Parts: sequence; C-alpha cells; structure tokens
Amino acid sequence: MTISATLVKELRERTGSGMMECKRALEATGGDIEAAVEKMRKEGMAKADKKAGRVAAEGAVLTRISEDGQTGLILEINCETDFVAKDASFQAFCQDVAAAALKARPADLEALLALDLGGESVDQRRRGLVAKIGENIGVRRFAFVPATGGVLASYIHGGRIGVLVALTGGDAELAKDLAMHIAASSPAYVSASDVPEEVKAKEREIIAAQTADAKKPADIIAKMVEGKLRKFLNEITLLGQPFVKNPDQTVEQLLKQAGATVTAFQRYAVGEGIEKQAGDFAAEVAAAAQAAK
Repeated sequence: MTISATLVKELRERTGSGMMECKRALEATGGDIEAAVEKMRKEGMAKADKKAGRVAAEGAVLTRISEDGQTGLILEINCETDFVAKDASFQAFCQDVAAAALKARPADLEALLALDLGGESVDQRRRGLVAKIGENIGVRRFAFVPATGGVLASYIHGGRIGVLVALTGGDAELAKDLAMHIAASSPAYVSASDVPEEVKAKEREIIAAQTADAKKPADIIAKMVEGKLRKFLNEITLLGQPFVKNPDQTVEQLLKQAGATVTAFQRYAVGEGIEKQAGDFAAEVAAAAQAAK
C-alpha cells in the first residue's frame, strides 16, 4: 500500500525517529499509526537493551534548588560522547529528570527511574532516547542536600562539575564562594573528624613505610608520621584546604571569621570513577563507513 507523506510526518512527530524508519514501520503495519508507534517503541527498547553494556562516561551534571531554598538536588546523567552530551534532546531529558526528581524526592535510583515524565517513566524515556540517538544513556546517581535552616548554594562548571553546599550562619555570597572552591579543590570530607578511621590508618601505614629507612630516633619518626598525616588530612578536607580566592587563609579560618559552618556538601564530576574504554575513533568511523557500503 502507499504510505502518505502526511502519515509519515505524523509518526515522525510522535516518535522522533527518522523518515525512512517511520515509513517502514507504517508499511509493516498496513498504515496503522498506533500499531506503528507500538512496533517502533518495542524495537527501540530492544535497541536500547543492546547498547546497555557500552561505557557511558560523558554526559552532564545538574543541580537544582527547591523554591523554598531548603532542598538541593545534584544529578549525573551519562552518555557515550561529548557530542551527544551537547545534543538538545539529551539536554532536555536531563532537565526533565532533574525537575521530576526535585519534585518527587525519590528514595533511590530505582524509584527515580520509575518517576512519570508525561505519561512514560524516566527509564522508558531514557530507552527511547537511546534508540533515537544511538548511544547508551544512563541516569547514574543523584543526591539531595538539605539546607537545615541555613543557606544552600549550587555551582556548575562547564556542565561537567556540579556542587551543592549547605551553610548555617553564613550568607548566599559565602555559600557561592565555597561551592566554587569545592568545584576547584575537590575535598572528600568537611573536616578531619569526618574522615573514617580506616582511611587514616591506611595513610598512616603508607607514611610509616615511607619513613622506615629514616635514620632518626623512634619518637622523631612518630612525630614525622603524624605531621605528614595532618598534611594529608588538610589536603582532603574542606576546612583544611587553602581558600582558592585567598590561599593565605584556610577555609576553616574563613568560616570562623564569618561565623559560619558547613553542614553538608556534595560534588559530582562527569564520569569520575568510570573506567573509559580506549579506542581509535578514526578507525571506528572508517569501519562504519565501510559497513555502510
């Protein structure tokens, strides 16, 4: 049967798929547009499942703060390439997920993926986007940071690093400065007291091994170990770090001067901790072009 251009156009608008893909679906379903939509969705889900094992280490980090200023959301969504990370469809998906998550406050990732996005779940929309774009896409992680009656600030650097920080006793300007500091200096904890004992013990063990050959009395070596441990703790804790806007002052000194306390922070960087696959992009393009022939 002949499939009209109007029908193809309508199916394209409903599915976001290519013209020829829409035409083939309509031909396979005898021009029944509802059946064609269902067929394409099923095929799209299958395509998405096939791509699920591919490494997605690019993407975006987003932050949002509720209208009452008392809850902050930070969210990471991944794709395979930086090119897709800038795609309008991918960006729109990220914004929609962030809005839905902040509104619903899901308890975990499974609950977030089940949230409604205009008649379909987050995961259904994700899988449909995978089929449309052709890359694996994953909602990786999210967290909420409460203001606890204080001030919340967020900072996004280049869409790849995001920070939320909560303060008591400070103001919005100080909170913003601290969010930018955290983005740049990447502390792992607020203070030394927050560092787990096993982390301290492991570092003390490493330092002891490094100083084992030092020809000094045992009490001097013990002091050296503790001194190096303090230096390590300052490097990984927010309060111990030199403030990026004034390196002569630590963040702890800055906060004391302002009469403020950091109650919580969260920092995400796109793809951190994901083992990226090394590949020859030019060879992949050449292979794809050869296959197209």
